[in-house]
Amino acid sequence: MHTPSEPRVRLVLSTCPDAQTADALATALVDERLAACVNVLPGVRSTYRWEGAIERGEEVLLLIKTTAARQDALIARLQALHPYELPEALAVEALGGLAAYLAWVDEQTRDDD
Repeated sequence: MHTPSEPRVRLVLSTCPDAQTADALATALVDERLAACVNVLPGVRSTYRWEGAIERGEEVLLLIKTTAARQDALIARLQALHPYELPEALAVEALGGLAAYLAWVDEQTRDDD
């Protein structure tokens, strides 16, 4: 459980069709302070049902670190920038972690406006 002083950190998962798209999305999300960090993991093999057919493909997985406060804005921006008609955007709450890292995520995603 979170202590009152711990920021509520979220890990958002999303897949991309290729490394170029993944890098562009990662850069935009960090540059816009919607994410503190994005890990890009190539070589993901996905199997899913789309429009009634089983599809398989190589994708690139994004592990996006943000806060609960920025999660909705991040997902909206991800959807706006993503080339997929229906991009994956799955948020998982971090139940804990290194306090200094959680604070860093919070600091890096603060909206300075």
